[in-house]
Amino acid sequence: MNSKENKEMKSDNRRDFLKKSALAGVAVAFNPLSNFAEGVIPTKDLTVDLNNNNITSKNITILITSDIHSQLNTHDEFFWENNTSVYRKRGGLAVLKTMIESYRKKNPLTTIVYDGGDFFHGHAVASLTEGEALIPIFNNLNYDMMLPGNWEVVYKKKKMLYDLGHVNAAKICANMYHKTNDSDNGELVYPPYWIKYIGGVKLGFIGYTDHLIPKRQSPAYSEGLSFEHAEKNIAKYVKLLREVEGCAVILVVTHMGLAQQVGLANNPAAEGVDIIIGADTHERVRVPIQAKYTKVVECGAFGSFLGKLELEIENNKLVNIDYQLLDVDPVKYPADKEMQALVDKAYEPFKIDLQTVIGTSKTPLVRYFVMETPMDNLITDAIKWKFKPDIALSNGFRFCQPLAVDPKTGLATITKEFLWNMLPVNSEAKTGIVSGKQVWDWLEKELQNAFAKDPSKRFGGWFVRYNGIEVNYTIGNEFGKRVNSVKVAGEPIDLTKEYSIVACEREGDPDDTLCRIEHVKNPKKTPTLMHDVIIDYLKVHSPVSPKIEGRATATDEPPTLLTQLKGTTYEFR
Repeated sequence: MNSKENKEMKSDNRRDFLKKSALAGVAVAFNPLSNFAEGVIPTKDLTVDLNNNNITSKNITILITSDIHSQLNTHDEFFWENNTSVYRKRGGLAVLKTMIESYRKKNPLTTIVYDGGDFFHGHAVASLTEGEALIPIFNNLNYDMMLPGNWEVVYKKKKMLYDLGHVNAAKICANMYHKTNDSDNGELVYPPYWIKYIGGVKLGFIGYTDHLIPKRQSPAYSEGLSFEHAEKNIAKYVKLLREVEGCAVILVVTHMGLAQQVGLANNPAAEGVDIIIGADTHERVRVPIQAKYTKVVECGAFGSFLGKLELEIENNKLVNIDYQLLDVDPVKYPADKEMQALVDKAYEPFKIDLQTVIGTSKTPLVRYFVMETPMDNLITDAIKWKFKPDIALSNGFRFCQPLAVDPKTGLATITKEFLWNMLPVNSEAKTGIVSGKQVWDWLEKELQNAFAKDPSKRFGGWFVRYNGIEVNYTIGNEFGKRVNSVKVAGEPIDLTKEYSIVACEREGDPDDTLCRIEHVKNPKKTPTLMHDVIIDYLKVHSPVSPKIEGRATATDEPPTLLTQLKGTTYEFR
């Protein structure tokens, strides 16, 4: 029997004891599975007096943020209205602070504030300080609980433990483990669940991050960690929280992407869950998605939106859920002065360099479209120009808020700060040689990653981006049968011919793997960093005008496709 099985058996024995004893219904704030290694310790007293007669309302509010990606200040945001793009100013952590406090003050004893992950990565200040500069900012927002996202691992395991260990919110994750060959012997990294007592009502939260992190991210990021799909243990924890702990409401908080989250909500393992509060794909669910066993919401990204979930409880039972997705609007909510001072302090050491203008664009830089985006066309244009390969590649990144064109100048001003938003990991460029057959097979795999019929196999990122090839496919087809045609330099691809490719290095990949293409010939990591490629390109070509131009086309979806999720009432806007 391995250590994980032994640990699970001990936990099952403990629960049997509790069920047979008078302790059933008494909350256990932390499961003994929890491991507080490397300075990660419980950060809050999780209890509120169950006999507090001052709390008369049975309406409990949960305020939700997710995928903020360290975006410190108010920025441009993209909306899709009447089949066209619209840009408005949204976000800013000082604005968010004002908004959160305005709602918290209405019901201070019955409000919970939660973040769904990807807070500590995505902006230059975060990357250049490995998340540390964001710790006091996160704590000033006074979160009660957080979940590690897929990008929390970017600074490696030890740094993740340090950053999250220094935030004052409770951390939960029921599917992130220390690898069995390290000193922590396969234990959970964080407690699997969190319980909150409010006015005699127990709320239980179970947390899950994406089990595909080691494949989605550069493999080196998650070294020393392992992950399981939520279906492996969610039913166990639902039963524990409901039958042993006596929770009136069970919420599952996830960072798995909307398709995976809806897939989980359709999985019998999720029976008994009242709602799934999701994150990862930056989707804006404005009406909860009703699946077979529960509902699902996801609350946007970049601090541009705040989810507001109201739970109505009568006789210790959940009788109604009311949910809204609210804009973090700087006109309605003036920036909190204390928070803005913290943001400015974190930003100041990098201010001069980050505000350096490196180029301009006549068209908005946006990355919200699933198949092809102007932002990634700019990146792959630059790679193609710099290295002259047959094919230039960019991963299907989702992060980075848009950059709108100033109506007064007709230009969008690109700074080094925005470059860090586009590419918050400044990787080396890597070259190699692949056959046409390798390219074709790789495209099939990437389409599967983005559009697999089994949601648990979807990576959560968008389809890979490129220059030098044109690809037509059918999203609804089976794996291996989606690609209809591929052209290289305007000519049909020759499956026997060899082509040169360039992409960014993924730390921890085998030497002969490039942008998830395996067994690449003559792989070579260059000394050229991707940021320098973009800076050099803009120096020569500004103003640029990247746009969607048919590099990726589908027979069954428009080029402006904005979500991977099909078969529901959900619509991105």
